[in-house]
Amino acid sequence: MRSWMAILIMVWLTLVQGVFVAVNATFDYKDALTKSLIFLEAQRSGKLPPNHRPQWRGDSGLDDGKLANVDLAGGYYDAGDNVKYGLPMAFTVTTLAWSALAYHKELHATGELPHVRSAIKWGTDYFLKASSRKNRLYVQVGDPVLDHQCWVRPENMRTPRTVLKIDENDPGTEIAAETSAAMAASSIVFRHTNRTYSRRLLNKAKLLFEFAKTHKKTFDGECPFYCSYSGYNLYFEGVKDLESYKKDADSFICSVLPDSPYHQVYISPGGMINLRDGANTQYVTSTAFLFSVYSDILAKHGQKVQCGNQEFDSARLMAFAKQQIDYLLGSNPEKRSYMVGFGQNPPVQAHHRGASVPVMSTNTIVNCGTSFANWFNKDAPNPHELTGAFVGGPDRFDNFVDKRWDSSKTEPCTYVNSISVGVLAKLATPGRV
Repeated sequence: MRSWMAILIMVWLTLVQGVFVAVNATFDYKDALTKSLIFLEAQRSGKLPPNHRPQWRGDSGLDDGKLANVDLAGGYYDAGDNVKYGLPMAFTVTTLAWSALAYHKELHATGELPHVRSAIKWGTDYFLKASSRKNRLYVQVGDPVLDHQCWVRPENMRTPRTVLKIDENDPGTEIAAETSAAMAASSIVFRHTNRTYSRRLLNKAKLLFEFAKTHKKTFDGECPFYCSYSGYNLYFEGVKDLESYKKDADSFICSVLPDSPYHQVYISPGGMINLRDGANTQYVTSTAFLFSVYSDILAKHGQKVQCGNQEFDSARLMAFAKQQIDYLLGSNPEKRSYMVGFGQNPPVQAHHRGASVPVMSTNTIVNCGTSFANWFNKDAPNPHELTGAFVGGPDRFDNFVDKRWDSSKTEPCTYVNSISVGVLAKLATPGRV
C-alpha cells in the first residue's frame, strides 16, 4: 500500500506544487472529522497542554530518553500500547501534512485547520528532539515485549523506557526517509504561519534525507511490529518519468475499483476493501484518501482513468472514496459505526490501555500480573470513551465482535485516523463532492 501511496504523492506534488450497501448514505462528516482529531490528542505523550480535550489523559513519558541522556518527551503512542515507534509516527505526521496541504480550504471551512496544525506540530516538535544530532535519529522509546506484559495507563507505566536509534553504524533508511518526508511536508504547512519553524523543519528534513540516501540499510529494530514494507529502492528524480507514475497510479485505481475489468482487491459482501483480517481499516481510510486526492487531480486536468475498455472519471473515484468512509461510519451490514463515539452502536471496548483503565494517582504502582484480569479481560465498556478512534474493523465477511482482547478488530492506530482527515474534510464541505 505504501508503494502505491508514494507514487500518488509524487504525482500530486508534481501536478499541484457496486452491488454493495447503498453509497448514497450521508453522515455528519464534520463531527467525524472533529472526533478523528480528538483521538490523536488522546495518543499524545509528554506534557499535555491546558487545552487538551480528552480530560481523562494526563502527562506521561516525561523522562523518555533519560536512559540515553536525551530529551525524548512528547510525540505519539501509535496504538493501544505505550511504546513510541518512529516509523508510524512519521507516517502519521506525513499524512496529516498532506491533508493540510491538499485540503487546506476545506479544513479552514470546517474550523479544524488549527487542530490539524497542532497535531502536526506535536509530532514535528518530537522529531526535532529525536534528530538533534547529525546522522542520528532516535526511532523508538519503550520495550514492546515488556510493555505488552502489562496492561497499564501510560500515566502509570513503570516498564523500561529503552531507546533505539539509527546512525551511520546502524542505519535505517525507511525511517530516516519517512521522518524527512514528515518534516519536509510539515515545513510547507507552516511556511506562511511560522516561517522560522518552517525553515528549521526543512533544514532538518534535508539532513535526514541525505542521511537516508547515504547510509542505506533496512532497520529491523521495530520488527516484528512494523516491517511490512521496505521502500528505499524507490528513488524519484525530478519529473523525468512522470508519465510512468501516472500509469502506475491508474493501475492502482483499476486494481481496486470493483467494476474495473482489472479488479484484484477483495471487496467484502458489504462493500469494504479487505487486504487482511486484522487492522484492515488502515487500508480503507488510506484508499479512500488516495481516491479522493486522485479524483481532484483528474478533475483539475480533465483526465480519466482508463481500465481496459472502461473509463472512470473523477466522480466515480470520489463516489468510491465516499462509500468506503460511509462503510466505516455505519453504512455496512452490521449497521454500526467503527468510529468510537460516533454514530449508531459504535465500539465501546477499544483495545487501548489508557481508555480501558480507570484514572488513578500517578504514584500508584500497578501490579502487571493482575492488570489483565482487572481491565484487559473485563467484558464491559471502557471507563473512558476513546472519542474518534477508528478501530481495526470487521473481517472479510463483514463480521465484527466488540471485544477488547481481539486487538485485530478493536485496536486503533494513529495513521488510520490521520489519513482519514483529508477525505473527511472534503466530505464535510458542501459543494465539494
